[in-house]
Amino acid sequence: MRDRRTHEDLERIAWNLRAHVVRMIGVEHPGHLGGSMSLAEIVSVLFFFAMRFDPRNLHDPNRDRLVLSKGHSVPVQYAALVELGVIDSSEMACFKTIRGMLQGHPDMEATPGMEAVTGSLGQGLSIAFGMALGLRSDERSSRIYVIIGDGELAEGQIWEAAMAIARYKLGNIIAFVDRNGLQATGATKDVFDIPYIQEKWQACGWNVHTTNGHDIPALCDALSWAHGDTQSPSVIIAETVKGKGISFAEHSPSFHNGALSQEQYDTAIAEIEAVRRSFA
Repeated sequence: MRDRRTHEDLERIAWNLRAHVVRMIGVEHPGHLGGSMSLAEIVSVLFFFAMRFDPRNLHDPNRDRLVLSKGHSVPVQYAALVELGVIDSSEMACFKTIRGMLQGHPDMEATPGMEAVTGSLGQGLSIAFGMALGLRSDERSSRIYVIIGDGELAEGQIWEAAMAIARYKLGNIIAFVDRNGLQATGATKDVFDIPYIQEKWQACGWNVHTTNGHDIPALCDALSWAHGDTQSPSVIIAETVKGKGISFAEHSPSFHNGALSQEQYDTAIAEIEAVRRSFA
């Protein structure tokens, strides 16, 4: 783990990521704002605290990997790579355009620092399964972190992969479930209710921990807990708020993939900047 970052540093970075995401999406261009905002603290803690990831050596065979199974929320991962200097900030103006490297879903060929092509939901955990077996075969201690959406849990492939990962005792896989309670068309409980999430993961053979996905110290503690078992996979169910940090977008499925008006854009930037100034 990267112990040089304080909790306040990580929180500041999370709000920097939110600012990057809003600027990346811009005005009158649809973008997956809500799910990116709910992941800001998780992505901050992963890239700037937990992961063995050298932005100057992206192909280090001993690096940790992040598989963003809910690939539509990739703007927040791009934002982290901008913060790390992997991607030039000028690229944000070209988000979701042919002339830019930042596409609407992760593209390993176009964008440095990406570990998998995702976006067809349900596949990320299976990808991590293959990676983990390969790392074990090569006798490497690298970890694979996977971020899954709570709506994505309706995909049967998730549970097939979960059972297989536990069967092979792949303790180098740590998953996060972004449990913000909303998906594209409404509340997950109304669209496709998946109760007893913790019990389901436990039944598949995983260690399970539930925490506040916006609480930096709690997330760091959860990762320390997950790193304690190298024989079994662990999942952290992170209770989050879709659209976190933007008043009109919080708890709103409209901003799963919505466009911002100029007024909404200005409001979002002003609200985020107000929080960022509090760290000065």
